[in-house]
Amino acid sequence: MRILPIASGKGGVGKSLLASNISLALGQAGQRVILIDLDLGASNIHQVLGLARANKGIGTFLADKNAELESVIMDTEYENLRVIPGDTEIPGLANIQTPQKNRLLRGIRKLDADFVVLDLGAGSSFNTIDFFLASHQGVVVTSPTLTSTLNAYLFLKNVIFRIITTSFTKKSPASLHLEALKSDGASLQRLYIPKLLEKLKKADPKGYENFEKKLETFKPLLALNLLDNPKDVEKGEKIQRSCKEYLGIDMEHLGVIYRDSMQDIALRSRLPIIRYKPMAVISQAIYRMADKLIQKSDIDDSGLDITSTEESFQTAELEAEVDFAGRLEEIQNLLRTGALSQGDLLETIKTQHYEIDGLRKENFLLKSKLLKASQEGFSI
Repeated sequence: MRILPIASGKGGVGKSLLASNISLALGQAGQRVILIDLDLGASNIHQVLGLARANKGIGTFLADKNAELESVIMDTEYENLRVIPGDTEIPGLANIQTPQKNRLLRGIRKLDADFVVLDLGAGSSFNTIDFFLASHQGVVVTSPTLTSTLNAYLFLKNVIFRIITTSFTKKSPASLHLEALKSDGASLQRLYIPKLLEKLKKADPKGYENFEKKLETFKPLLALNLLDNPKDVEKGEKIQRSCKEYLGIDMEHLGVIYRDSMQDIALRSRLPIIRYKPMAVISQAIYRMADKLIQKSDIDDSGLDITSTEESFQTAELEAEVDFAGRLEEIQNLLRTGALSQGDLLETIKTQHYEIDGLRKENFLLKSKLLKASQEGFSI
């Protein structure tokens, strides 16, 4: 059984849509899949899949200490796909305690399936990070905007810090240094991982070896969503370089997905996009990702093939070019058949220009803040 956590540094990048559709694609490929809505406090998987709201879910399991996780699994109409819904109406569910989290993780590991897909909440809360670390190979979803790529990097930075803090025994010199660091918000804000690791290696060589072993098996995947043109794929490469240089992570690219208004139509129709229009460019991109996940070798193999990580980013560039051509062909076909008028096309372009203008302003503001922070001695 393979656990596949899907997370994002910020909301609005299509994480739940990817988790739902990729689960459906895996099921169609003959894999037995259980999709768990762990976006605690903001669950919406049932809406994406067009399912009726269940009368039991994660909250039901957590509220009953004698319950088994299997008891809240819900069958769906989709082939080989079962779901464990979230519970948005149970107060405090978004802030579950450590014993509850550990019990839930134990239950997840005992499930009978080929893939257990975890749709995690956006952001870098301790619970989200610990669920992400339930597997050596989780997926980080981001979009090409500056805020999204920055938050994706910061999410992984927090994951690495979590791996560091769990690698050293309590009361060791390294552990005491980390505890002091966590109590100092200003120090955490300007935390530079390579320099921290140098200190910890000197303070506790044995614990540092434990960290290196954990890091060696940590192989996150990147999914780049909401592309507008092939050049957007460069944003993923920037995340890869930053993670390699500052976090010691070799990321692999799972694939790219273009922005498509058809996704919104499918959502309003309460249908997953790959069921609504399976031959659309966006659907084919999701099928491609599912195929890669099925074909990947055992995640506990020895070492990481660096060549494969580099090739995955080169492949993503080619996929971005091919899908862009496919999108243009789709638009041309819609214009020819009359399903899309020239007025509709112009309105779409106008809307996109408005969105791009807003993103440019947002990027300018963020760059100003980053410049000011660097001048004050902060580092990200």
